[in-house]
Amino acid sequence: MKSLKEFLQTGDFKGEKHVPVIHVPENIEKDKEFDLRVSIGDEIKHPNTLEHHISWVKVFFKGENNKFPVEIANFNFSAHGESDNSTQPVGITSVKLSKSGTIHALSYCNIHGLWENSVCIEVK
Repeated sequence: MKSLKEFLQTGDFKGEKHVPVIHVPENIEKDKEFDLRVSIGDEIKHPNTLEHHISWVKVFFKGENNKFPVEIANFNFSAHGESDNSTQPVGITSVKLSKSGTIHALSYCNIHGLWENSVCIEVK
């Protein structure tokens, strides 16, 4: 039986329009809120049409010495060109962390599947 991880794709967001880009401040203070922004298509725009679109982005955090990651955000994008309406796959949320760890983001394209990216976070 195959594992889901075999289907996760990644790449450099500067050359691949499906990779979730994780935007966080350089300095993160323990237990202090900061804005976490995740976007798709920063360098190359994703089309976001009815035929080809990003459906969702999920964000997880795995703290140092934690056994499992926890979901910290879930962004759903439902306007894909109907009646000339569309959304850009960008989500922003306020996050507070008590320890360093890794933020993982997954995105889902209806044609090209699952994409992932991660960034290490140092909490001071």
